[in-house]
Amino acid sequence: MRRRAFDPDEATDRELLAAHAAGNPHAFTVLFRRHYDHLWQLAVRTSYTTEDAADSLQDALLSAHRNAATFRGEAEVHSWLHRIVVNACLDRIRRNKARRAVSLSDENVAEPVAERDDIAELEMSMVVDAALFTLPPEQRTALVAIDIERYTVAEAAAMLGVAEGTIKSRCARGRERLKQQLEFLREQRNRT
Repeated sequence: MRRRAFDPDEATDRELLAAHAAGNPHAFTVLFRRHYDHLWQLAVRTSYTTEDAADSLQDALLSAHRNAATFRGEAEVHSWLHRIVVNACLDRIRRNKARRAVSLSDENVAEPVAERDDIAELEMSMVVDAALFTLPPEQRTALVAIDIERYTVAEAAAMLGVAEGTIKSRCARGRERLKQQLEFLREQRNRT
C-alpha cells in the first residue's frame, strides 16, 4: 500500500506543524501564510506602534519556528500561535518601558495632521483604537481577545495563560477605563 504524498496545502495546521518539526522545508511557510493576517492584526492591536507590531510578529514567528517540536497539542495551533504573538508583544512593551527610544532623525518636524475622514464608522474605529492603547497591556490583550477576536473567556484564559477569573476582571477593568477614556475624548471633541 503506497502512502499518499504530503501536500502542505491540504494538510491541517497540526499536520503542518508536525511536518515542520520533522524537517519539511515548506510546511511552516504554508502555516505562516494561513495565519498571517490574523496574527498581524493581533500584533497591531496589542502593540503601541506598527514598528513594534512588526518586530513582535517577527520575534513570535521565529520562536514558533524554532519551538515547533515543543507543541504538545493541548490547544489548537492557531491558539498556540496567538499566545506566542501576544507574549512577544508584551515582552516588547516591557523592554520599551525599560529603555527609552531616541530618534536618529535630524528632523524635528511634526507629522502633518491628517484630514478628518467623514466616514463615521472609520472615525469611530480610530477613536476606539486610540482609547484602547491607553489601557495597560494586560487589559488590552484581554479585551482584544474577548471583544474583538470573539474568543470565549475559557479560550482567552488558555491562550494568555491566566485563570478565567483574571480574564473577566481584566476585561471589566479595561472596559471601565475604556469608557472613561472615550467619555473624556468625547468631551474634548465637543469643546473644539
